[in-house]
Amino acid sequence: MAKARASRAIENAARRLGVVHVAGVDEVGRGCLAGPVVAAAVILHPDHHVAGVADSKLLSAGIRERLSSEIMASAVACAVSMVEADEIDRLNIHRASLRAMHLAVMALVPLPGLVLIDGFPIPQLVLAQRALVGGDRTVSAIAAASIVAKVHRDRLMRELHDRDPRYGFDQHKGYATAEHLAAVDRWGYSAAHRRTFRQRTLFSPSDTMRD
Repeated sequence: MAKARASRAIENAARRLGVVHVAGVDEVGRGCLAGPVVAAAVILHPDHHVAGVADSKLLSAGIRERLSSEIMASAVACAVSMVEADEIDRLNIHRASLRAMHLAVMALVPLPGLVLIDGFPIPQLVLAQRALVGGDRTVSAIAAASIVAKVHRDRLMRELHDRDPRYGFDQHKGYATAEHLAAVDRWGYSAAHRRTFRQRTLFSPSDTMRD
């Protein structure tokens, strides 16, 4: 698979118009059966280029770990937020994802003058924003946020596995793999599982591993 090259073109254009801080935001875990949805917001430093930033789904785990560390060390600001399974059940996954992104953006210090979002606009965000379909593949700040969010969530899922190894969260990270579904069939749902996602067992694993 060829890697789509993420660019700073939109960020740079906004800065030329006088926007000092441009943030990218993305979430991960939307299509999972278990665990939180995690969002990250990142303001990349305009004078520090992090080589290799791309959509987190196109990178190996080792490269994501390295890039996440470099992004967090060099960024003007970086924030991570999450919404747990019980709140996902209460809100629904779409609203929970938007809430996680809203929380991450508003945790940034300084607050950005423009927020670039992968996918949908964030309701009630009191900041200028622009939603870009496929932004995690094309916009550096969003791609950086996708990397930070993915690395953070994968660590959380490994911690869940350490506490309850029956489901293999360290391997599938909560997605609906055959092994995960077999474990649910054997052990039932754990506290980490989203009860509103029981119908996802009707779909194939490939339907739920796209975020």
